[in-house]
Amino acid sequence: MNHILCGLAANPALPSELVDRLITVADDEIATELAARPDLSHAQALALAALGEGTAVHLAYEGRLTSADIDPVAQPQAALALLDTGAGLPEWARRFATDPVIERREKLAACLDLPPDVTDTLAADSEIAVVAELALWTTPDMAARLARHPHAEVRRAVAANEATPPAVLEMLLTGDGLPPALRCLVCDRERTPTAHAHPHPHPHPADDLPPGAFCIGSHESTVHDMWRQALSNPATPARAAAGFAGHSSALLRWSLAARPDLPPEVWGRLADDPLPGTRADLAENPAVDATHLRALATDVSPDVRRSLAHNPRVPLDLLTSLAGTVKIGATLLPRIAAATPAEVESLATSPDPAVRMLLAARRDLPPGIRDALAADTDAKVLKSIAPHPGLSEARLRDMIDRHGVRVLAKVATNPDASPSLLEHVTRHDPPVQKAFREVARHRNATAPSLLACLTDRRARPLAAAHPSLPVPVIVELLSDAEGRVAEAAAANPSLPSAMMLKLTP
Repeated sequence: MNHILCGLAANPALPSELVDRLITVADDEIATELAARPDLSHAQALALAALGEGTAVHLAYEGRLTSADIDPVAQPQAALALLDTGAGLPEWARRFATDPVIERREKLAACLDLPPDVTDTLAADSEIAVVAELALWTTPDMAARLARHPHAEVRRAVAANEATPPAVLEMLLTGDGLPPALRCLVCDRERTPTAHAHPHPHPHPADDLPPGAFCIGSHESTVHDMWRQALSNPATPARAAAGFAGHSSALLRWSLAARPDLPPEVWGRLADDPLPGTRADLAENPAVDATHLRALATDVSPDVRRSLAHNPRVPLDLLTSLAGTVKIGATLLPRIAAATPAEVESLATSPDPAVRMLLAARRDLPPGIRDALAADTDAKVLKSIAPHPGLSEARLRDMIDRHGVRVLAKVATNPDASPSLLEHVTRHDPPVQKAFREVARHRNATAPSLLACLTDRRARPLAAAHPSLPVPVIVELLSDAEGRVAEAAAANPSLPSAMMLKLTP
């Protein structure tokens, strides 16, 4: 990998004529960087697409190529990418529908808005993987038709398709109105067609099957996965899904927990489920009523209580009681984000620092409350409020004076941190390595603080890419022993154009 040329290819200040020169010598890594340039001309995109199909696919998905630019015979993957974005030609779809390469037919089957004759061809494909891929993305009418397919794998894909009609999804769960499936992927690997006449005592694994795939006559693992897909599908009628609340399969019960349309009695059963994952998903479900949420607040699993804290409709008093019992981290919780002005004032004066910390994660607090939290005596609160816009330099310095290394990195993330404050952060004793990384990516960082950041191994590439780094230092870093640092220096927009010209073959 040529780090210098990769860095140049990503440099936003690289002149267009040097982009042309890089294209002529580009390998896969350089081409990838060049293809991501927002200033790429159409002629340059065409030249890049000619270098390799991987780059052409990327450019097709980015909308930099049209159907007139692609030969489906020479670059089939790029043509399929255009079909996937709706920019391909119908005749391409007809061509790929009978392509001898299975992977191309499978890719085509995942494309939307295919001509009806193409979907008919794909639905009759001899490869189940192609038909299953079509079933996963196709229209309601075709999904209803494929629900009757004799292969269970196709039905499993129909169950996952959100365009499948609700009545069809219900039939996949109950089996009513559908003929039984005749085959599954495990059946396809049986040595003899009569193997199901004598049920196997053990699963029939295969290297290319999902873990746990087995069949002893009724396509058990595929049917189970089909049910699971249908239960997770929001188009499945709630009445059909609710019947699985008492199923012996923990995975099927788990699939129900996030559904917003189940009756309260189902929530009650799931709240007592032995699987913590089921209870955790239920606790985060915004449709669950306050009675069941309060019951979940006493759950023995911290994961359940943590999920409850992330529920956008959790009662505020319940959330504040959870604040000190679960690790939430530096996250703005939905209920905190939606707090009313009166609730914000109440949270700001809470005697529990864990509650004040949750509020401090907001970035739209009134100045008075923001400044009061910035004067808090608890370091957790200060770490949470330190990145808030509008804080004065005096308040940010006061945080450092009072709590030092505990708040240093967070202060450095404040968007309004001044150059002098960032220099103060880099001079702190003892140093904080994470603070160097935050300073190195800060828009207000100046030469003195960036030079200090170069002393930290992880901050070094970030500082090398910063446009405020002195030009002589940028040039010197081009020969750095660490490839990432040299690449970052080559990508620095402050690199003189004369040096870019010198580096470009």
